[in-house]
Parts: sequence; structure tokens; C-alpha cells
Amino acid sequence: MRALVVSSTQKGCESLCSLIREYEGSVTITHATSASEARRIVLDSEVDLVVVNAPLADESGEELALMVTEQSLATSILVLKTEYFEQSQALFSSRGILVVSKPVIRQMFFQALSLGISLRSRLGAMHNENEKLHRKIEEIKLIDRAKWALIERLGMDEGQAHRHIEKMAMDLRKSRYDVAASILKTYQM
Repeated sequence: MRALVVSSTQKGCESLCSLIREYEGSVTITHATSASEARRIVLDSEVDLVVVNAPLADESGEELALMVTEQSLATSILVLKTEYFEQSQALFSSRGILVVSKPVIRQMFFQALSLGISLRSRLGAMHNENEKLHRKIEEIKLIDRAKWALIERLGMDEGQAHRHIEKMAMDLRKSRYDVAASILKTYQM
């Protein structure tokens, strides 16, 4: 697991890093002292979990937590002062951000970490499935374009074009995608 702890204070950073390591031994932790530094890290590298110890020196931290959940696959945990906890929890939990109040209670933080890790795992699986489906759709589009090239250039009907691509794929021991790309290249489409 890769975690990012964002805290404007050294003490807050050390405390949160210590809790994360206690919960998850095999973790790589990066830290940032400002929201702008954290944004660069989130956008430039893969992070599974971002813990924001609000407020930060350059902003409240809430905008950063929102940005993390909207622009990455990482889970956000926002650590807020107790007086802001109740109103913020309702607002941010509906947007996928886990909220923990200060002072941080070990067991509550571990529950948030557990939920965060589960959310990240599930979101990652959904993202992978989405990518797989996207590739499949692109493959189908390319094969359909190749069928239309065969229909237009060789006068085949759709069934014949489909069988032709299937047979070439079997004979050449290539995927239908590769055969379709070759057909399109041949007919410059």
C-alpha cells in the first residue's frame, strides 16, 4: 500500500504515520506539508490512501480531500477538529471522503483505515473492469470497421466478412483484432 500523509505540523505527520504503520506494516508513506505539494504527488504518482490533517498552511484541507477522490483512485481520510467533525462528516462522507475527529482515537482511525483500504481495493477492481470493457469496445469497433472495408471493397455481405475475419484469425493464429487492423491497413481505412 502507498500512503500520503499531508500535515503542516511535524508532530501531526509523525503521529499519523506511526498509526498507519501500526495498522499496515507493509506500507510506503510519503509526506507533504502543503496542499499544493500533495496535489503534485497525487497527480504524478500512484497513491492508495491520502490522509489530510486539516487545517493545512495553504488551505483548509477539505478541497484537497475532494480533489483526491475526484481525480484519482486514492481514498481520502480527512482529520478535523472535533467542533467541525459532525457537520463535515455528513457533507464529506456523501462524496467518498472518510472523516476522523481530533484528537485521533486509535481504534476509530483504524476503522477509517480499514474502510479506506476496502474502498480503494473495490474501486481499483471496478477501474480495471472498466478498462477491460473499454478495450473490448475498441476491439469491436475496429473489427466492425474491417468488416465494412471488406463489404465495400470486396462486395461481401456482413456474414461473409465476419467469417472471413474469423477464418483469417484461425489460419494465421492471430487475434481478430490483429487481423482487422491488418485489413484496415491493406485498404487504408
